[in-house]
Amino acid sequence: MAKRPIIFAMVNPTPEIFPDEAIEVGAYIVGTGRSDFPNQINNVLAFPGIFRGALDAQACRITIEMQLAAAKALANLILEKELTPTNIIPDIFDPRVTTVVAESVKQVVVDRYYI
Repeated sequence: MAKRPIIFAMVNPTPEIFPDEAIEVGAYIVGTGRSDFPNQINNVLAFPGIFRGALDAQACRITIEMQLAAAKALANLILEKELTPTNIIPDIFDPRVTTVVAESVKQVVVDRYYI
């Protein structure tokens, strides 16, 4: 196992392993699809912003580059000083999420297709 392993237990409503159990067996970071545990990994973080950015840019498809831009935008919302094993991703109710993701996705389309 890695020095500081990460486990993403994504099955809902009951994850494959609960965060406390994962930490007990050596996990450093744990993310689940559940809102009642830290590090909720949920597509609601990305989809509204991806589609807003695509619509604003008049894109006719969602590309891997657009998806990566969304992921990087989400990752950059957590400042280095705020980054902890239980805080690796913004909260789904963070008001910055959709706007930041949309702007990043739109910029990819603008840069790639010169619109």
